[in-house]
Amino acid sequence: MERKPPVYGKLITVLSIDGGGVRGLIPATILEFLEGELQKLDGEDARIADYFDIIAGTSTGGLITAMLAAPNEHRRPLFKAKEIIDFYLHMCPKIFPQHWCYTFIRRLKSLIRGPMYDGKCLHDFIRKKLVDTRLGDTLTNVVIPTFDIERLKPTIFSSIEVNEKPYMNAYLSDICIATSAAPTYLPPHYFETSQGGKKHKFDLIDGGVALNNPTHIAMRELSEQFHRKNLDFPILISSSEYARFVVLSLGTGVCNIQGKYKASEAKKWGLLGWFAPLLDIFTSADSDMDDFHLSSVFKTHNAQNNYLRIQEHCLDSKLSQLDRATKENMEGLIEVGKRLLTSKVSTAKLEQDRFVPWSNETNAEVLIQFARKLSDEKRLRDHRSEDKANF
Repeated sequence: MERKPPVYGKLITVLSIDGGGVRGLIPATILEFLEGELQKLDGEDARIADYFDIIAGTSTGGLITAMLAAPNEHRRPLFKAKEIIDFYLHMCPKIFPQHWCYTFIRRLKSLIRGPMYDGKCLHDFIRKKLVDTRLGDTLTNVVIPTFDIERLKPTIFSSIEVNEKPYMNAYLSDICIATSAAPTYLPPHYFETSQGGKKHKFDLIDGGVALNNPTHIAMRELSEQFHRKNLDFPILISSSEYARFVVLSLGTGVCNIQGKYKASEAKKWGLLGWFAPLLDIFTSADSDMDDFHLSSVFKTHNAQNNYLRIQEHCLDSKLSQLDRATKENMEGLIEVGKRLLTSKVSTAKLEQDRFVPWSNETNAEVLIQFARKLSDEKRLRDHRSEDKANF
């Protein structure tokens, strides 16, 4: 189903959600706050998907993306933002069983053969909720990165491209299972699509190994859409175009313990010794570099107020585990999300301790401003759409 780009509006709105397993509770908490602010402005039926031209998510962020953008039988979003928190609290202990004996055996087994968790509970839930929903059926544009281990390259599932590449119009359930297939935690996912009698095969794992923070790819997808439709929007974004973007990028927290890894110790590591650090390095480096680039570019183009990255850069080491689904840990992650709302707006500084405050405003205060921008933009589009229909 092809969507009309926002040619009648002033802004181009982007929501991006990082990967991070059970840490998805952090962005889910922030999204609950944002949706609540939108409902104050536009009524109880307001949903996140009504306001964003594109929602991008990797791994657990991909699951949240699907929950926000997949339609129910009334062509409204399948989940309210606050229901996503309930999903994590209810389902994560089943997806990642926490009994110490079971966990020990699974971790020991995964060193030899197979992932720690079979993923059956997660897969069953996804298929039950999404049924036969395809990528092109979402209520707004979505981008969900995965990584193809057969081709050794990222595979980006974008609803914008399904008309030009029909073979990418896969079931949303397959895409969600694939993007959440974190190596050693959950099994890789294989599925096929067909086009003109030809099969297209996908051997996929968690998109976080390549694009844990999908903000930039979401912006590029939108700019390419405008470019292909000759809508006076160049593929290489310039100053005036950056001023049109309103971007909300949500992280799932990083455990930035100074001195966590040292070269004197790392030089003694073998394959097993490097495994956990490499996961930290890949996901953290990608998220930080994307934020560093975008925050710098928006500032350079005098549009820094249109870009908000909310990230916890000193997450407690216990809370940082992707599969720690204990009641205490999940409640702690929700508290991290609430604390971020009261924290000052920060930006990435690679030469310093990752994030430094650059505004006296809190993230909640800026989100309230974002909600007003989003609401005003939606009303403008609705009004112009009515005028066009009556013309």
